[in-house]
Amino acid sequence: MGTHTHICEPVGKDKNDTRECMKLPDHLEKYYLTTMYSLEFIFGFTVNVVVGLGSLFYWKTWKSSNIYLINLILSDLSFLCTLPWLVSSYSKGTEENIWCQFNRTILFFNLYTSILFMTFISIDRYLLMKYPFKNHFLQKRATAIVFSVAIWIWIMLELCPIYYFITSKNNSNSSQCLDYASSGDAHYSLIYSLILTVTGYIIPLCIMWVFYIKTRALLVNHSLQFTTALSLEKPLVLIIMAVSIFSLLFSPYHIMRNVRIASRTWFWEPSKCTENLIKALYTITRPIAFLNSVINPFFYFLMGDQFRETLTINVRHFLKRVLPCYK
Repeated sequence: MGTHTHICEPVGKDKNDTRECMKLPDHLEKYYLTTMYSLEFIFGFTVNVVVGLGSLFYWKTWKSSNIYLINLILSDLSFLCTLPWLVSSYSKGTEENIWCQFNRTILFFNLYTSILFMTFISIDRYLLMKYPFKNHFLQKRATAIVFSVAIWIWIMLELCPIYYFITSKNNSNSSQCLDYASSGDAHYSLIYSLILTVTGYIIPLCIMWVFYIKTRALLVNHSLQFTTALSLEKPLVLIIMAVSIFSLLFSPYHIMRNVRIASRTWFWEPSKCTENLIKALYTITRPIAFLNSVINPFFYFLMGDQFRETLTINVRHFLKRVLPCYK
């Protein structure tokens, strides 16, 4: 009898552990995702609207960098507007499969347009420093508009397949809107996800790193030639911070997304508990990746150029009109 009890004890414990790891992804989706997406909507929407309105009403001349920035803000706002529905779907489920697919496609749309617009802004800043007295053709407004339209079209075409990978999970009373990595055919989805990771993230990020390194070299060279130049510490810190933040936010998500899809394929077949732990880690990285929509406006506000000064002055003027006690 004693031996029988000794054998069954760890079995019961294993079952309890399995039950707990099975519940973990659901708990994260219901509480962690709803909380994070709610906070991202509140802060991100407010800051993007302030920066967007400041851009539209107070920019006297539209430079190429302004055009890329306003497109980045529009991309962020389009994503942020989908978050209330997403929070609702995680908290109580949804039956609208078409809207589920559209909503999640918008998430990816923001993800990959953001990095492309950031890449073009980094190129634009490099050209501005290298040719301060000459308007390079890549810095012309017409060129910026053409590139912006091309970015929107390219990402639309690149994301066409993802619409068909996203499905819903039917429950007894409702249907749950599944994320891209947890739905569709895992084998084809993994191939597509790897292609999307390389073309939509790795290549643009490498280009961004190259131009930030070139910008840093240009700044260092400038300081050696002109000893009276302003301190380079702040612009160099901002350059490093910009690329580092982008790498830190997006890399964990892309790694875990591909691992999550791979865990659903026949050539891996992990245990159910391992698969759910992978899903939990993937779930944690998702709102972290989309934090770029909240951080982007702060980043450009802190860049220290005329945009920050103009926006600060006009926000003060606005507050003085709305709040008589404001000084």
